[in-house]
Amino acid sequence: MITSIAFWNILRKDMRNYYLKPPNISWGIIFPFAWMMMFFLKSQTPVDVRAVLPGVMAMSVLFGTTSMLAVTITFERRSRSFDRLLLSPISLTWLMLAKTLGAILFGIVNAFIPVLMALFFIKLLNIDWAIVFLSVIFIAITSTFLGLFIAVSVSEVFEAQTFSNFFRFPMVFLCGLFVPISQLPVFLRPLSYVVPLTYGADLLKTAINQNGHIALEISLSVLLLYSIILFLVSKRNIQHKWIY
Repeated sequence: MITSIAFWNILRKDMRNYYLKPPNISWGIIFPFAWMMMFFLKSQTPVDVRAVLPGVMAMSVLFGTTSMLAVTITFERRSRSFDRLLLSPISLTWLMLAKTLGAILFGIVNAFIPVLMALFFIKLLNIDWAIVFLSVIFIAITSTFLGLFIAVSVSEVFEAQTFSNFFRFPMVFLCGLFVPISQLPVFLRPLSYVVPLTYGADLLKTAINQNGHIALEISLSVLLLYSIILFLVSKRNIQHKWIY
């Protein structure tokens, strides 16, 4: 009972103080909208619009979750408010889940803003929406735990932003969002299959355009494995560096 109350209060505080603030809501809308307009307006046919939709969705989730979580936890750590949370009557595992759930929900909402905008250009027919929702959830969880790993690995907000870009931009170019992996230089292709977003983007391609090339079970397993590893490593960093 105490754990559930503490979990809910931490989540509610984060939603009120960070994710539901007007600047963050507008940023969460403008960022995917800007990506959507950049690629969709460049497209010459409705088929092109549909082809780039999985990439825009995946990028919206990746940048939304990692940006918000890496900065908020780093800021709380610097102001020592996170230290006070460590004294709350809740286990470290549940505390970390409470701190990350807001970012996961934020990322899921971000993913579907490009979908809404795409409806102005094309009719979204013959889409497996069950796989779309499952893909978005798994991408949001993995990206959020990546942001958590970044946040607990640095001590300053600017370091978190720099470290985030160190992971995000290579992922965008390597995971086949807009350039098929088969068209990448041969020496880069193995790296593509190390990047977790490759599997999330492939799931969305399978659901939206039926042109994914990785088995559904493999993609989901890899994303789940990355989520578990990132969460456990982040927990270990907190235990060794933040708990005295």
